[in-house]
Amino acid sequence: MKKAISHVGKLSLNAIEEVGYAFMLLVESLEWFFLGKFRNQSVRLAHIFHEAMSIGVKAVPIASILCFSVGMMLALQGLETLKPYGAQSQVVTGIAVSVTREFSALIIGIIVAGRSGSAITARIGTMKESQEIDALRVIGINPVRYLAAPILIAMMLVLPLLTVIGDFLGMLGGAVYTSFELNMTVATYMNRSFEVLSINDVAQGVSKSIVFAIIIVLVSVSNGFKVTGGSEGVGRSTTRSVVLSISYIIVADMIFTFFLTR
Repeated sequence: MKKAISHVGKLSLNAIEEVGYAFMLLVESLEWFFLGKFRNQSVRLAHIFHEAMSIGVKAVPIASILCFSVGMMLALQGLETLKPYGAQSQVVTGIAVSVTREFSALIIGIIVAGRSGSAITARIGTMKESQEIDALRVIGINPVRYLAAPILIAMMLVLPLLTVIGDFLGMLGGAVYTSFELNMTVATYMNRSFEVLSINDVAQGVSKSIVFAIIIVLVSVSNGFKVTGGSEGVGRSTTRSVVLSISYIIVADMIFTFFLTR
């Protein structure tokens, strides 16, 4: 019994320590971004642009395909569900609202967590194990300013943009399938979708994506900085980073949905 209680206590302390570390990482990254120029160590726009290209632009193809597929899947399920009630035309509203509020941000967050989050953890973890992080400190470069801050800013910029692209592709996927089932043109479907949507619907998805971006960066970077045990440790931290990022994204999405739909 004592061992079980002790184990739970250690896990709780580790969890609290990890949350505190991630919070301080967020504060320090934002501090370097806004105040770094006053310390003659500003966060370079070139680094932010490079990270944005890697995280956002290169993820557009896979994100587009998956969001399009999700929209088509929602159309298929929605039409089959509404068919007994003769309300198939309402599938347009259902897809437009669910994609913009929920599915686009969630799918994009999971894609980026798996694709870029793992790469961030592996890169920083490898640098730590090869003592490149220590070398940065020795020459007077703060690792958080050089590594974490550009990734955070880039992620917060590109994830909302990817979400908006996902919104459009998700509705387009629904339009393609619905056009065959209801003899409705794609243009008519898209016009109806834009008519039923409001700024609040799109804003919900975009606000979620910003929170997801912060979660992905904090989990990925913190796990990278804490790598130990050589190449095997890098693999463990990378796996842990992806699992935790996706788990936190889903939990955060549930909390957002609970409060925003009340």
